[in-house]
Amino acid sequence: MTTIDGYEVLGLGLYFEDLPVGRKFRTIGRTLTEADLVNFIGVTGMTEVLFSNVEFLQQESDIKQRVVPGAMVYSFAEGLLVHATMQHTGFAFLNMQLDVKGPTFAGDTIHVECEVVESRRSESRPNRGLVRSFNQVKKQDGSVVLTYNPLRMVKARAFA
Repeated sequence: MTTIDGYEVLGLGLYFEDLPVGRKFRTIGRTLTEADLVNFIGVTGMTEVLFSNVEFLQQESDIKQRVVPGAMVYSFAEGLLVHATMQHTGFAFLNMQLDVKGPTFAGDTIHVECEVVESRRSESRPNRGLVRSFNQVKKQDGSVVLTYNPLRMVKARAFA
């Protein structure tokens, strides 16, 4: 427990020791709004007509709804995880594989289901651990829209 001026600090991340292989958790949900989509397109410059032109969607696309870029789904999923698990304890994002499984649309609500699949002490930095998780991003209907497996360097409470 971390305290500042006698108060317990809430919202701090999980330590290496809190993330053994097999641990599972999920985030809260987050609805991806039209405003989120417009802002993401503006910030990233992803002005592809699939994301930015409703007339194109209605006339030419197989997808008729406001589709959300996979990059946005991933970014929002990471936001849900970072806020809940990595404040002050997450030190490096090392690599991952990512697979988009299905479409996500403006108005969908996503959450992340996470399972720790690798957890080991860092050989070069004994006060750190390396943790890989398998993350499934799911929509409100339970369908999986994106999976990824990040490897992160995480703070440890104690030296090996």
